[in-house]
Amino acid sequence: MSIPIVIMAGVFGGAAAAFLPRIAHRFAYPEPVCRDCGRDFPSGVSGWVHAGAACGCGGWIGPVLASAAVAALLAGLLGPVLSLPALLLAAVLGVLLAVIDLRCLRLPDPLVGGLAVIAGVPLALIEPARIGTAVAAGVLVGTGYLLVALLPGGGLGLGDVKLGAVLGLVLGFGGWPAVAVGFAAAHLINGVVAGWLLARGRAHGGRALPFGPALLVGALISMTFIGYA
Repeated sequence: MSIPIVIMAGVFGGAAAAFLPRIAHRFAYPEPVCRDCGRDFPSGVSGWVHAGAACGCGGWIGPVLASAAVAALLAGLLGPVLSLPALLLAAVLGVLLAVIDLRCLRLPDPLVGGLAVIAGVPLALIEPARIGTAVAAGVLVGTGYLLVALLPGGGLGLGDVKLGAVLGLVLGFGGWPAVAVGFAAAHLINGVVAGWLLARGRAHGGRALPFGPALLVGALISMTFIGYA
Protein backbone atom coordinates (compact mmCIF):
# COMPACT_ATOMS: atom_id res chain seq x y z
CA MET A 1 0.00 0.00 0.00
CA SER A 2 1.29 3.44 -0.97
CA ILE A 3 0.22 5.92 1.70
CA PRO A 4 0.77 9.01 -0.53
CA ILE A 5 -1.45 7.48 -3.26
CA VAL A 6 -4.13 6.62 -0.71
CA ILE A 7 -4.07 10.15 0.69
CA MET A 8 -4.20 11.76 -2.76
CA ALA A 9 -7.04 9.47 -3.81
CA GLY A 10 -9.01 10.29 -0.67
CA VAL A 11 -8.49 14.02 -1.16
CA PHE A 12 -9.56 13.73 -4.79
CA GLY A 13 -12.67 11.76 -3.87
CA GLY A 14 -13.70 14.21 -1.18
CA ALA A 15 -12.97 17.30 -3.27
CA ALA A 16 -14.88 15.97 -6.28
CA ALA A 17 -17.82 14.95 -4.10
CA ALA A 18 -18.10 18.48 -2.73
CA PHE A 19 -19.79 19.33 -6.06
CA LEU A 20 -22.25 16.41 -5.92
CA PRO A 21 -25.07 17.65 -3.63
CA ARG A 22 -26.53 20.22 -6.03
CA ILE A 23 -26.09 17.89 -9.03
CA ALA A 24 -27.81 15.11 -7.10
CA HIS A 25 -30.67 17.41 -6.14
CA ARG A 26 -31.15 18.65 -9.69
CA PHE A 27 -31.17 15.13 -11.14
CA ALA A 28 -33.47 13.86 -8.41
CA TYR A 29 -36.07 16.61 -8.82
CA PRO A 30 -36.65 18.24 -12.22
CA GLU A 31 -37.91 21.59 -10.97
CA PRO A 32 -35.22 24.25 -10.24
CA VAL A 33 -36.32 24.61 -6.61
CA CYS A 34 -34.87 22.93 -3.54
CA ARG A 35 -37.53 20.67 -2.02
CA ASP A 36 -35.84 20.88 1.35
CA CYS A 37 -35.98 24.64 1.86
CA GLY A 38 -37.90 26.03 -1.13
CA ARG A 39 -35.09 28.20 -2.50
CA ASP A 40 -34.72 28.69 -6.25
CA PHE A 41 -31.54 27.47 -7.89
CA PRO A 42 -29.65 29.98 -10.04
CA SER A 43 -29.98 29.64 -13.80
CA GLY A 44 -27.12 28.58 -16.03
CA VAL A 45 -23.99 26.72 -15.00
CA SER A 46 -24.12 27.99 -11.42
CA GLY A 47 -27.45 26.24 -11.06
CA TRP A 48 -25.60 22.93 -11.38
CA VAL A 49 -21.96 23.51 -10.44
CA HIS A 50 -21.64 24.52 -6.82
CA ALA A 51 -19.40 23.21 -4.05
CA GLY A 52 -20.96 22.42 -0.71
CA ALA A 53 -24.63 22.06 0.14
CA ALA A 54 -27.21 22.15 -2.64
CA CYS A 55 -28.56 25.53 -1.57
CA GLY A 56 -27.45 26.24 1.96
CA CYS A 57 -29.78 23.76 3.68
CA GLY A 58 -27.06 21.23 4.50
CA GLY A 59 -26.67 17.59 3.56
CA TRP A 60 -23.25 17.69 1.88
CA ILE A 61 -20.96 16.04 4.43
CA GLY A 62 -22.23 12.50 3.81
CA PRO A 63 -21.41 12.34 0.09
CA VAL A 64 -18.01 13.94 0.64
CA LEU A 65 -17.02 11.45 3.34
CA ALA A 66 -18.40 8.50 1.37
CA SER A 67 -16.57 9.46 -1.81
CA ALA A 68 -13.31 10.11 0.04
CA ALA A 69 -13.55 6.75 1.81
CA VAL A 70 -14.34 4.82 -1.37
CA ALA A 71 -11.52 6.49 -3.31
CA ALA A 72 -9.01 5.83 -0.51
CA LEU A 73 -10.16 2.20 -0.24
CA LEU A 74 -9.72 1.62 -3.97
CA ALA A 75 -6.27 3.18 -3.96
CA GLY A 76 -5.20 1.28 -0.86
CA LEU A 77 -6.30 -2.17 -2.01
CA LEU A 78 -5.62 -1.88 -5.75
CA GLY A 79 -2.41 0.10 -5.60
CA PRO A 80 -1.02 2.19 -8.48
CA VAL A 81 -2.59 0.12 -11.30
CA LEU A 82 -3.27 1.69 -14.68
CA SER A 83 -7.02 1.49 -14.19
CA LEU A 84 -6.99 3.41 -10.89
CA PRO A 85 -7.66 6.94 -12.28
CA ALA A 86 -10.68 5.72 -14.25
CA LEU A 87 -11.99 3.77 -11.28
CA LEU A 88 -11.63 6.79 -8.99
CA LEU A 89 -13.72 8.88 -11.38
CA ALA A 90 -16.24 6.05 -11.59
CA ALA A 91 -16.37 5.85 -7.80
CA VAL A 92 -17.35 9.52 -7.49
CA LEU A 93 -20.05 9.05 -10.11
CA GLY A 94 -21.20 5.92 -8.27
CA VAL A 95 -21.66 7.90 -5.06
CA LEU A 96 -23.73 10.43 -7.00
CA LEU A 97 -25.96 7.65 -8.40
CA ALA A 98 -26.39 6.12 -4.93
CA VAL A 99 -27.41 9.46 -3.42
CA ILE A 100 -30.01 10.04 -6.13
CA ASP A 101 -31.42 6.52 -5.89
CA LEU A 102 -31.72 6.74 -2.12
CA ARG A 103 -33.46 10.09 -2.45
CA CYS A 104 -36.02 9.40 -5.18
CA LEU A 105 -35.61 5.82 -6.49
CA ARG A 106 -34.15 7.02 -9.79
CA LEU A 107 -30.97 6.17 -11.67
CA PRO A 108 -30.75 8.82 -14.42
CA ASP A 109 -29.71 7.50 -17.83
CA PRO A 110 -27.09 10.23 -18.49
CA LEU A 111 -25.24 9.29 -15.30
CA VAL A 112 -25.47 5.54 -15.88
CA GLY A 113 -24.24 6.08 -19.44
CA GLY A 114 -21.47 8.31 -18.12
CA LEU A 115 -20.38 5.53 -15.77
CA ALA A 116 -20.14 3.12 -18.71
CA VAL A 117 -17.93 5.55 -20.65
CA ILE A 118 -15.76 6.70 -17.75
CA ALA A 119 -14.97 3.18 -16.58
CA GLY A 120 -15.55 1.02 -19.65
CA VAL A 121 -13.50 2.86 -22.26
CA PRO A 122 -10.23 3.11 -20.26
CA LEU A 123 -10.55 -0.52 -19.12
CA ALA A 124 -11.05 -1.63 -22.73
CA LEU A 125 -7.88 0.23 -23.73
CA ILE A 126 -5.91 -1.26 -20.83
CA GLU A 127 -7.22 -4.82 -21.16
CA PRO A 128 -8.33 -5.33 -24.78
CA ALA A 129 -8.11 -9.11 -24.42
CA ARG A 130 -10.94 -9.02 -21.86
CA ILE A 131 -13.41 -7.01 -23.92
CA GLY A 132 -15.28 -10.15 -24.96
CA THR A 133 -15.75 -11.28 -21.37
CA ALA A 134 -16.80 -7.80 -20.30
CA VAL A 135 -19.40 -7.44 -23.06
CA ALA A 136 -20.73 -10.95 -22.39
CA ALA A 137 -21.06 -10.18 -18.68
CA GLY A 138 -22.88 -6.92 -19.37
CA VAL A 139 -25.31 -8.58 -21.79
CA LEU A 140 -25.91 -11.52 -19.44
CA VAL A 141 -26.63 -9.36 -16.40
CA GLY A 142 -28.68 -6.85 -18.36
CA THR A 143 -30.81 -9.57 -19.98
CA GLY A 144 -31.35 -11.40 -16.70
CA TYR A 145 -32.33 -8.23 -14.86
CA LEU A 146 -34.64 -7.17 -17.69
CA LEU A 147 -36.50 -10.47 -17.48
CA VAL A 148 -36.88 -10.00 -13.72
CA ALA A 149 -38.06 -6.40 -14.18
CA LEU A 150 -40.75 -7.54 -16.63
CA LEU A 151 -42.17 -10.05 -14.17
CA PRO A 152 -45.14 -8.91 -12.04
CA GLY A 153 -43.71 -7.76 -8.72
CA GLY A 154 -40.16 -8.32 -9.96
CA GLY A 155 -38.91 -5.47 -7.80
CA LEU A 156 -36.43 -4.08 -10.34
CA GLY A 157 -36.78 -0.86 -12.29
CA LEU A 158 -35.30 -0.18 -15.72
CA GLY A 159 -32.68 2.00 -14.05
CA ASP A 160 -31.54 -1.02 -12.03
CA VAL A 161 -31.42 -3.06 -15.25
CA LYS A 162 -29.22 -0.50 -17.01
CA LEU A 163 -26.92 -0.01 -14.02
CA GLY A 164 -26.62 -3.78 -13.61
CA ALA A 165 -25.61 -4.14 -17.25
CA VAL A 166 -22.99 -1.38 -16.93
CA LEU A 167 -21.54 -2.85 -13.74
CA GLY A 168 -21.53 -6.30 -15.36
CA LEU A 169 -19.48 -4.82 -18.19
CA VAL A 170 -17.07 -3.11 -15.80
CA LEU A 171 -16.65 -6.13 -13.55
CA GLY A 172 -16.24 -8.33 -16.61
CA PHE A 173 -12.80 -6.81 -17.15
CA GLY A 174 -11.84 -8.46 -13.85
CA GLY A 175 -13.11 -11.86 -14.98
CA TRP A 176 -16.14 -14.01 -14.21
CA PRO A 177 -15.23 -14.44 -10.51
CA ALA A 178 -15.37 -10.65 -10.12
CA VAL A 179 -18.81 -10.58 -11.78
CA ALA A 180 -20.13 -13.39 -9.59
CA VAL A 181 -18.84 -11.89 -6.34
CA GLY A 182 -20.03 -8.39 -7.19
CA PHE A 183 -23.62 -9.35 -7.89
CA ALA A 184 -23.81 -11.95 -5.14
CA ALA A 185 -22.67 -9.29 -2.67
CA ALA A 186 -25.22 -6.81 -4.06
CA HIS A 187 -28.13 -9.20 -3.56
CA LEU A 188 -26.90 -10.20 -0.13
CA ILE A 189 -26.66 -6.56 0.94
CA ASN A 190 -30.09 -5.76 -0.47
CA GLY A 191 -31.59 -8.79 1.27
CA VAL A 192 -30.12 -7.81 4.62
CA VAL A 193 -31.38 -4.22 4.27
CA ALA A 194 -34.86 -5.39 3.26
CA GLY A 195 -34.99 -7.83 6.16
CA TRP A 196 -33.89 -5.15 8.63
CA LEU A 197 -36.54 -2.73 7.35
CA LEU A 198 -39.22 -5.42 7.53
CA ALA A 199 -38.22 -6.31 11.07
CA ARG A 200 -38.55 -2.65 12.10
CA GLY A 201 -41.89 -2.30 10.32
CA ARG A 202 -40.50 0.25 7.89
CA ALA A 203 -41.02 -1.81 4.74
CA HIS A 204 -43.71 -3.97 3.23
CA GLY A 205 -44.26 -6.04 0.13
CA GLY A 206 -45.53 -3.13 -1.96
CA ARG A 207 -42.80 -0.67 -1.10
CA ALA A 208 -39.95 -0.27 -3.56
CA LEU A 209 -36.42 -0.24 -2.19
CA PRO A 210 -33.44 1.38 -3.95
CA PHE A 211 -31.24 -1.35 -5.43
CA GLY A 212 -28.65 0.95 -7.00
CA PRO A 213 -26.60 1.49 -3.81
CA ALA A 214 -26.39 -2.27 -3.20
CA LEU A 215 -25.25 -2.84 -6.79
CA LEU A 216 -22.57 -0.19 -6.46
CA VAL A 217 -21.32 -1.46 -3.09
CA GLY A 218 -21.24 -5.00 -4.45
CA ALA A 219 -19.12 -3.84 -7.38
CA LEU A 220 -16.78 -2.02 -5.00
CA ILE A 221 -16.38 -5.15 -2.86
CA SER A 222 -15.59 -7.20 -5.93
CA MET A 223 -13.09 -4.74 -7.40
CA THR A 224 -11.19 -4.26 -4.16
CA PHE A 225 -11.12 -7.78 -2.75
CA ILE A 226 -11.18 -10.04 -5.81
CA GLY A 227 -8.59 -8.10 -7.73
CA TYR A 228 -8.62 -5.86 -10.75
CA ALA A 229 -6.45 -4.93 -13.68
